[in-house]
Amino acid sequence: MFFGKKQEITHAETTVCARAKINLTLDVTGRRADGYHTVRMVMQSVALHDEVRVVVTQGEKKPRGIILTCNLPYLPVDERNLAFRAAELFYKETGVLMGTCEIHIEKRIPIAAGLAGGSSDAAAVLRALAALHATGLTDDELCSIGLKLGADVPYCLRGGTMLAEGIGEELTALAPIPHCWVVLCKPPFAVSTKDVYREMDAVDIKKRPDTAGMVKALEKGDYNGVCKRLSNVMELVTATKRRQIGEIKAFLAENGADGTLMSGSGPTVFGLFSDEGRARTAAKMLSRRFADTFLTETV
Repeated sequence: MFFGKKQEITHAETTVCARAKINLTLDVTGRRADGYHTVRMVMQSVALHDEVRVVVTQGEKKPRGIILTCNLPYLPVDERNLAFRAAELFYKETGVLMGTCEIHIEKRIPIAAGLAGGSSDAAAVLRALAALHATGLTDDELCSIGLKLGADVPYCLRGGTMLAEGIGEELTALAPIPHCWVVLCKPPFAVSTKDVYREMDAVDIKKRPDTAGMVKALEKGDYNGVCKRLSNVMELVTATKRRQIGEIKAFLAENGADGTLMSGSGPTVFGLFSDEGRARTAAKMLSRRFADTFLTETV
């Protein structure tokens, strides 16, 4: 009697850094018929990151599908998590046979903070799975998949210094910002991006960000020019309701920051510093009041 060869069980794994982003400028330029808002903004990666570990196993008799874990017990680990949905979408879009896909997120980026933490985790999952399954997908193809998860995911797949237009998916690489230190401070409340966008429809924006000037300052390597042009129209909604945002901006400015701004829809505020010592001191002082305070740098 002959028996078939036993199927070999294989494992492959990788770990990807999922970096946070800040907005150097953010302008809401309109609203499309499908309800999505159009934007024009300059985004910048920082060193603060989550670690996303992905292990794929093939050849099991009973594959277990997608298994997501996280160091934060209160974070959902099912379809409510964008990283979980990213894995589902990857297998659906590519047709790759799913065995067992285990994802662990070591979360460091604050949640609902305006730093694209969830989008960055999703982007990391897409990158990891594309590499582990040797799909040969290009960046453009990965971005097309990522856009179905959220407007920030294509940027998070690319990172660096980028001009984002459309709903955030039209990306143009810019000259990198001159290296600087970044103090991030998230006050103890969350902000719904969806709610902020909805409220933006009723806001009369009298002064818009000088995004063209920001792009030129970056081209010249003009750090002071970058700091002078930091601007985010969403502060008109979020900072108006939450006085702590203005208080954190004022504290950073008084303690050596060359420029301050709220990132995304908030509530995280950041300060740019050319002097590492001043940045460390400001971060240490802020951390006494706000637990989610981080010293990081541009990358």
